[in-house]
Amino acid sequence: MPAEPADGAAETAIETRGLEPVPDSERSGRVRELVPTWVAANISVLLLTMGAGLVIFNKLNIWQVLVVAVAAPVVSYGIVGLISIAGKRGGAPGMALSRAVFGQRGNLFPGALIWVARWGWETINAVSGAYAVLTVLDLLFGVRSSTPLIAVTLLFFVGCTFVVSGLGINALRVCSTWSTYLFGAFSVLVLGYLLFTTDWSAVFGKPAGSSAMMIAGIGTIAAGGISWVPSGPDFTRYLPRTASSRAMVGATVGGAGVVVLPMVLMGAVMAVGTPDLATAQDPVSFIGELLPTWIAVPYLLIALVGMLLINSMSMYSAGFTAQTLGIKVPRAWAVSVNAIISLIFGFLLMVVATSFFGSFISFLTLLAVAFSAWIGVFGVDMLRRTAYDGPALLDTTRTSAYWYRGGFAWQAMTAWGLALVVGLMFTKVDWFGGPLASTWIGENGLGWAAGILTSAALYAVLPRTAPVEPVATGEPELAGSLSN
Repeated sequence: MPAEPADGAAETAIETRGLEPVPDSERSGRVRELVPTWVAANISVLLLTMGAGLVIFNKLNIWQVLVVAVAAPVVSYGIVGLISIAGKRGGAPGMALSRAVFGQRGNLFPGALIWVARWGWETINAVSGAYAVLTVLDLLFGVRSSTPLIAVTLLFFVGCTFVVSGLGINALRVCSTWSTYLFGAFSVLVLGYLLFTTDWSAVFGKPAGSSAMMIAGIGTIAAGGISWVPSGPDFTRYLPRTASSRAMVGATVGGAGVVVLPMVLMGAVMAVGTPDLATAQDPVSFIGELLPTWIAVPYLLIALVGMLLINSMSMYSAGFTAQTLGIKVPRAWAVSVNAIISLIFGFLLMVVATSFFGSFISFLTLLAVAFSAWIGVFGVDMLRRTAYDGPALLDTTRTSAYWYRGGFAWQAMTAWGLALVVGLMFTKVDWFGGPLASTWIGENGLGWAAGILTSAALYAVLPRTAPVEPVATGEPELAGSLSN
């Protein structure tokens, strides 16, 4: 069991707390701090590429892209915000709270899948960050990409990620706040430049695409947000129990939406002047071609910080997930495992893979399905649960209130496993196609939604084996707390 840190540990530069719940005396966080957190989680030039993909691959017009850009963050980060309420209830990371749902041993299965899924997400962002560095070097010094330089830039990016994520929640908060201000300012500058240089008749003259492609586009953009759902409680566990749940959800959706909406729209507009954008092996260098150097270089550098923060946040949560799997090392060292993996996989993607965008979309689709089964079960459990037993979360022996039968909550495991299969059956990507992928659900890219609904419905109707619950703290329940 991890040692309890001294009071005030959360206020030091380096966070030392691991899986153990945050005591009320250290819950000094504020809901408004969630806004820059989720802004930073979306500062990525990949959103530009995805916005271009909606025009080039999905054949959508600008008005349909606008619908996608609004709906996707509302759906995905609305779920993130709802699940993050568990963080203020239990004061522990999401995958530690998940032990109360799946059992001490049962939680190892969704935990392992989510941990592995993060490897791909961190690899994608490491590659994007490395491409941003390569583009800046080319613009400023005329240095062309090469295999040794790729290795060096990847190592630089992943190393910086490891440092920030290892420092903990306070470092992430500070970096998120400043990157939000800087990225917002330069995004306005880019928008102004596009306003005066874009062929708007071509943008507004594009015919509408099909409704199916618009729904699929919402699923594609939303998949990035879905991947953050298990991490939601990690960033709210320092909030006091009295924090407004409604405000938490609003801050989460607002922070993400303020970035996703303009970035996706800018990508769609850029696709008019750069029609090969979405098919490029390098998803970043087009910025140097489309924008003047005096805008492109600082914009890429700020975006680089954003992508570094995305990976830092992901690795921060991955460190907790690794600890829930029984890796007996401090959180900062657990982060190093994901750093090494993203370094290796990132090098392979940059040097070996032939299509970055295809690999990226396929990965996002599978990522959303992998997380969806957990979301449905955990969400239904939140509707039933009044509190979390802190000592029981950390007790991995048979004496734990969350041991259930043999360490497994079989109802949760059954709902999770079947929903995972159902989600994959409706999913089709470049290298995998489920038997139901040609149905309406599959054609609209809703395999992840099928997974959430299946797991939630099954877990809701299966009989519940209740642990010995702690005395309620007086905190409002999910069903009523949204009115706080």
